[in-house]
Order: sequence, then structure tokens, then C-alpha cells
Amino acid sequence: MTHALAHDPMARLLAMLELSPEPGPGADDRFTGSSLPQPHGRVFGGQVLAQALLASGRTVGPERLPHSLHAYFLRPGDADRPISFAVERLRDGRSFSARRTHALQNDRPILTMSTSFQEQQEGLEHADPMPDAPPPDEVVSARDVLGPIDHPIAQFWIQQAAFDLRHVDESIFVGPAKVRTDRQLVWIRARGPVPDDQLLHRALMAYACDQVMLESILRKHGQSWVSPGLSMASLDHAMWWHRPARVDEWLLYAQRSPSAQGGRGLATAEVFTQDGRLVATIAQEGMVRLPL
Repeated sequence: MTHALAHDPMARLLAMLELSPEPGPGADDRFTGSSLPQPHGRVFGGQVLAQALLASGRTVGPERLPHSLHAYFLRPGDADRPISFAVERLRDGRSFSARRTHALQNDRPILTMSTSFQEQQEGLEHADPMPDAPPPDEVVSARDVLGPIDHPIAQFWIQQAAFDLRHVDESIFVGPAKVRTDRQLVWIRARGPVPDDQLLHRALMAYACDQVMLESILRKHGQSWVSPGLSMASLDHAMWWHRPARVDEWLLYAQRSPSAQGGRGLATAEVFTQDGRLVATIAQEGMVRLPL
């Protein structure tokens, strides 16, 4: 790793997202990717989401951008081993293209994803309004919250995180919030410039959201990331992109959790630009287990 990459989390993430074609038959539809190190040794779910989306996008013309994905996390991935991405071309119509992508380690799928792409078209327009929120420069950064904490995971996060997270209400990194609610507002922005490639920005939006998607479930039940005995994992992920957006500009994730039951919780988010445009909607179900 070069000196520049070692000190630039976003440059390091962008380098990791540069997939390599696999040699041999079907090389146009098979790619290999690496992983960023993680304290627990498992592949970060948002990373494999982003990589699978980029792999599928490589098989579609640049005039068609992803408008939706539906993915299942099947097995934990090993961050020390390469990941293979196999893309299946399901359909190429006049306006839409559909792809199925499998992320594989040891010839076993760790994620499977269906993605739909569409050419830009005119049509009916409406959108939910952005909720009231203070501007990001008035909100405390997660780096400031975690910076004073002398713990390896906290220090790893503030040094390696490629995105700046700013919770409008108090974060739940180091303890539960004072108020129990299923609502959460978080400003998120890349900690460095991102090339002008809308497919890449959409992939990075998928990467970023997986860091916070299940927090509204914890917040509703007065829990935090350090709750004793907490076990959490993403089970599935759905995402719809409505309008172009850049992840190196501030995005507001307006989150809620409509239900939790049976060791699972459902979380949703609407994503807005700072000027109030709704650019994406997200839903994710996760395993959330705590000692009873």
C-alpha cells in the first residue's frame, strides 16, 4: 500500500472497489475483488454490496444506471480472502436491464443480488419532503465522539472510516440514547473527493448506509452498539435510487424501524441531499439478538 493510500481512507476504499476481470471463459461477466481489513476479520456487508453493484454495472452500457437492488447476505465473508463476483445477464430490454450477481468465496455464495438498470427517461414527478434537521456543520462528528476513547475498535474506526457520520441526536456508539425512539437522522459524507461516476456514487451510497441502517432498531429499545451480549448481522437489503446524488456532498439519512420480532428487525431510510431532494429509499432486515 502506498503512503498516500495508507493515510487517505476514501482513496483506500476507492482502490479496493476497482474490481479485476477474472481470466478464462466468461471473463466479461466475472470479477475479483479484495476487502479492507476489519477488526473482527469479516467482510463488511456494505463493501460486498458496493462491489456486487459495480460488478453488475460493468455488464451494462453507461447510459443505464441502477435504479434498484435486492440482496441477501448468506454467509459471513473472510476479509483476508479474495471475493469472486459472477454476473448473470437476465434481460436487456429497450429501457431496462436486469442482472443477478453472486459474491463467492471458496465457491460458496456469501451474497446474492438482483439489480435493475434503466436509461434516463421523463415521467411523473413527486417526492416526500426532507424532515427538519440542523445543517451538518452544527452536528457533532462521530470522529469527535470516538476520538477520546482509548479502545482499539474506536481508534480503528476513526482512522479507517471513509465516511463522516453526524447523528442529529446523540449517537449510540458508547451507550444508549436518553430518549427511546425508532426515528434517527444522520448526515453522511465521504471524507474525500469521489470521481464523477454516478454508478460509483450509487455503490458508495450502498456502502455507507450499511454502517447505520440497523441503529434505529437499537435506539427504539434503549440499546447501543456496546450493549452486553449484542449480536447483529444484516440479512437482506433493498435499495431504490430516485435521482442522481454525490456521496462527497452531505446526504441526510432519515431512518425509522417499523417492526422488530423473532430476533429480527426491519429498518428503513429515506436519503436526501442538503437542498432537500429525495434521492434514495432503503430497507434492510437484520438479525438483532440480545440476552433476555
